[in-house]
Amino acid sequence: MIISYNNYQRAKFLTSSNFLTGSIYERFSTFTQFFDLKAANNELIQENLRLRTTLQSYIQQRNMAVGNLEVPLDLTPIDTLKGDSARKVIYAFTTGRIVNNSVNQRHNFITINKGRRQGVRPDMGVISAGKVVGLVTNVSDNYSTAISVLNSKWKLSAKIKSNDYFGSLSWNGRDYRTVQLNEIPYHVMVNKGDTVVTTGFSSSFPEGIMIGTIADYSIGSGSNFYKIEVTLAADFRSLVEVALVENKHRSEIKQLESLNNTNDN
Repeated sequence: MIISYNNYQRAKFLTSSNFLTGSIYERFSTFTQFFDLKAANNELIQENLRLRTTLQSYIQQRNMAVGNLEVPLDLTPIDTLKGDSARKVIYAFTTGRIVNNSVNQRHNFITINKGRRQGVRPDMGVISAGKVVGLVTNVSDNYSTAISVLNSKWKLSAKIKSNDYFGSLSWNGRDYRTVQLNEIPYHVMVNKGDTVVTTGFSSSFPEGIMIGTIADYSIGSGSNFYKIEVTLAADFRSLVEVALVENKHRSEIKQLESLNNTNDN
């Protein structure tokens, strides 16, 4: 009766009631949003992969320029491409999740929860957030293993982004945060902080995928090449989600390159 027949008391009650219910709804919303984070994160990962596939298609078209004539970019989304347009896509990406990883061995490997049934094949590149992680080596029905950048047996073709000089990238088995770029001639201009990326010479990785930045360099005694230390862009102790890179033209490239060995023999 007090609330019903007194404006002041009714206003105070409604204000307190709204505050209480609003607080409850806010807490419930925060609670449900927590469980929605995984789904939202997966959607973002899928969207990033679609964008990366589209970006690689645009880069490919740009590199097809002849003389002074620029090839116009096809801005049609990858998901809607059909026929000849779809066949122009060289690199495609699919998601995976790391279920096992090591950084404290000389020969480190990564296990991924995608395998042959999900379209994974040996020699597919592995990246995380646009940074090089490794290369698929073995595949079962539902899982695959990848040789890590932190494996002293693996070498990767890499270049300095600012000048396009390329060399061989490898790991000396010491610091998991640092790898070594070799075969860069000493007359090349090198600076600390320079970005190191993939060359695209390997059919497993597109050109320009981030590897790391130059932390230090020196010229070895009696050598014509730099000793370059590269800080890895990927943190191998916190890897979770990865993308697997599929080169649609890989079989054609390998078949053609095998003819060189046949001719040599």
